[in-house]
Amino acid sequence: MRVLARVGVGPLRSAARAVIPCFWRGKYFSSGREPAENQVTPMLRHLVYKIKATGPITVAEYMKEVLTNPAKLLGIWFISEWMATGKNAAFQLVELGPGRGTLSGDILRVFSQLGSVLKNCDISIHLVEVSEKLSEIQALTLTEEKVPLERNPGSPAYMKGVTKSGIPISWYRDLQDVPKGYSFYLAHEFFDVLPVHKFQKTPQGWREVFIDIDPQASDKLRFVLAPCVTPAEVFIQSDETRDHVEVCPEAGVIIQELSQRIALTGGAALIADYGHDGTKTDTFRGFCGHKLHDVLIAPGTADLTADVDFSYLRRMAEGKVASLGPIKQQTFLKNMGIDVRLKVLADKSDEPSRQQLLQGYDMLMNPKKMGERFHFLALLPHQRLHGGSHPMNECQSKPSPSPVAGFGELAWR
Repeated sequence: MRVLARVGVGPLRSAARAVIPCFWRGKYFSSGREPAENQVTPMLRHLVYKIKATGPITVAEYMKEVLTNPAKLLGIWFISEWMATGKNAAFQLVELGPGRGTLSGDILRVFSQLGSVLKNCDISIHLVEVSEKLSEIQALTLTEEKVPLERNPGSPAYMKGVTKSGIPISWYRDLQDVPKGYSFYLAHEFFDVLPVHKFQKTPQGWREVFIDIDPQASDKLRFVLAPCVTPAEVFIQSDETRDHVEVCPEAGVIIQELSQRIALTGGAALIADYGHDGTKTDTFRGFCGHKLHDVLIAPGTADLTADVDFSYLRRMAEGKVASLGPIKQQTFLKNMGIDVRLKVLADKSDEPSRQQLLQGYDMLMNPKKMGERFHFLALLPHQRLHGGSHPMNECQSKPSPSPVAGFGELAWR
């Protein structure tokens, strides 16, 4: 979980702005050709780096890395959308809050593995990151050491370089600074660390939850209710039925920016996060050492998070784009073909490896584990779901849009 300081967005815009009202085939999973025995593939390099860092890995872990790497599925998702929408001559991959750059690195390895598919496409990487320390870590993870980084603190793109696979990469402090153009946007565990306003329903109406000093202990904090209406109440829907609500104005601003860009220049956004569809109430919590931690004790020592309200994100899109989801990780991975992959792996494994593989699958798919905790939401141009936007004459039939990978059952042909 990332702390708030890692969030790669600019300052919160005004509250007013935030509330103004292919047929996807299985062959895209791999290059479809067995590599030479001595070929040094991007995945091999990834595994070598991993083993050097953490030591030898089990056969089951190796199989999972090679064939069921979740990041690989995300990379395939973007390529699938690129192919389904006509194989544009160029696209930007934009990640919000890229952490240590690991996920972008995994996706870039997928792009390298499928280089024959992308050979005529100009790709560029754009990372939205406000933390200078994290951007340096990302550069170490992603860029070619022999090509020096260009640094210009006064420029919207404050750092530029070239990835290890030769793709131009740039860093920005704000999504608005990223050049507009046909782009795929990724927000993975990004929205759940943005600040939320909390409200409690009372006999006097909605009251915002504040944090105050505990009168019985001057070095402790406590939650209190505001005595009267606060400006942030504007974010609550008039027909809200819950008695406790969390809203994130900054998330609304970002979704509006993404929606405007996608509607104008095409592409898509994939949002993956812990969340719900407008059903949960109090989800604000802290984690320290991967354990739950009281959010008001020792502030600054724990990661703070609140589940994403996907119904709010959809509402903030204001109809500018189409949305799919949120769907549970269990459903998304199943639709991306994880069951088929599991069968292929299990059939080739001995019993101990098969059991380890099943345990890993259970962690990803079990509703009581990760299967229902993580959700996926896609934002796409309206024409992506309704054929094309080009005019047709009377003799032409309306083209059938390709299903969006992960959000419908995988069909094998």
